[in-house]
Amino acid sequence: MSKTYAGARLRRLRAERRMSQAELARVLGISPSYLNQMEHDSRPLTVPVLLRLTETFGVDPGFFSERDTTRLVADLRETLTGEIAASRVSSADLAELAARLPAVAQVLLDLGRRNQLLSERLAGAADGRGTPVEAPRSPHEEIRDFFYRRQNYLHDTDLAAEDLAEEIGIRPGEVTAALTVRLAGTHGVRLTGEKGGHPHHYDERTRTLHLSGRLRPGQRAFRMATQLALLEGSDAFDRQAAEDFPPGSPAHTLARIGIAHYFAAALILPYTAFHTAAEEVRYDIERLADHYGMGYETVCHRLSTLQRPRLRGVPFSFVRVDRAGNMSKRQSATGFHFSRAGGTCPLWNVYEAFAAPGRIHVQLAEMPDGQRYLWTARAVTRHRGGWGEPGRTYAIGLGCETRHAHRLVYSDGLDLTNASAATPIGMGCRVCERLDCPQRAAPPLGRALRIDQNSSTFVPYPVAEPQPRGTRGTSRS
Repeated sequence: MSKTYAGARLRRLRAERRMSQAELARVLGISPSYLNQMEHDSRPLTVPVLLRLTETFGVDPGFFSERDTTRLVADLRETLTGEIAASRVSSADLAELAARLPAVAQVLLDLGRRNQLLSERLAGAADGRGTPVEAPRSPHEEIRDFFYRRQNYLHDTDLAAEDLAEEIGIRPGEVTAALTVRLAGTHGVRLTGEKGGHPHHYDERTRTLHLSGRLRPGQRAFRMATQLALLEGSDAFDRQAAEDFPPGSPAHTLARIGIAHYFAAALILPYTAFHTAAEEVRYDIERLADHYGMGYETVCHRLSTLQRPRLRGVPFSFVRVDRAGNMSKRQSATGFHFSRAGGTCPLWNVYEAFAAPGRIHVQLAEMPDGQRYLWTARAVTRHRGGWGEPGRTYAIGLGCETRHAHRLVYSDGLDLTNASAATPIGMGCRVCERLDCPQRAAPPLGRALRIDQNSSTFVPYPVAEPQPRGTRGTSRS
């Protein structure tokens, strides 16, 4: 059993409860000096002390477990690229900060982003463009972080959806019928054809749900489940969204919709049954889609939410990417980092999926920090239905750390322990540390380029070696 060091979290919890070391030590039945050593990570938390802590503070034992800081470290690296290049801080420093003092690391991130915004505003004023209005973070970006902070799992929402699924008789092949009965019998909602070209539209005045005839059965069931969720859980969704966003704000509205979508997926794919089926078929996405009659994307999205305590599935990251590299969806129950700047990596297999639609592409990928992932990717196309009407094509990616990969059917035949079998990818060309990558599409931030008219390189943006400290700006003698 690995030792648990959680000094920073223990100190913070004690401070929040306004207890002195002597008071907490007395409650735990240990000496103040022993508690002091645990708070400074000189000693690990023992099992008896951990049990007394959970009883005293009413927290889950997982509160003190080692936390995945991969994304926090990646955010710090992205924000402090210049400082790392100048050797003012190291990757090890950032990893230690994220592990021991995550709240301080988050403050540092916020300060770094404000500094970047201020620099952009000053640059705009200096070149005559005027001072731009400070642009707040996109509400959609706020919603992504809302779900990320919760590891893409909403416990109470998931339980409520599963209870409702049991109550109304949700079963594979019987989903639409069960939803129709509930909508009509409990809420007086009738179903009819499309209205105004929308995939779906609910008329509150007439209590009519219009559904396009072009929707596939799985899409139809999901939209029916979403409307049922909004009718039955509106107040609960309001309270949940208000935990992070002020009521009436765009982010609050989007959060309500996101929670309703989560409820709908949990309703038509109830957690316990879906988790059992996923484990039985070793997370074979196509077999799950056939069994439940749902689309490939819906199944992938639901797989990324299986993080119920004591019944966890594989922690996945889920992405939806278009041909231009734009991510329209990104959810993660892991530490996989999606860059906020610089696009995505062209070596990532989500882009190979466009070359062979309908086929699942599998890739072992390694991030610059050495963390390896198993990624599956498949292109899906949505058409409005008529000849000549434009469609939308996306690549759906689902990835997990290689330590979980043996649970997936897609790992069969792969050497998960061989580092050389992994494709080196990064968070995006602007912030990627792989300076010798021939696929780089943009120069790395914070690094001077080596420009030589007498030679060429396979690397598009060769980087100059950093100058030793004390040599910059030295005048000639």
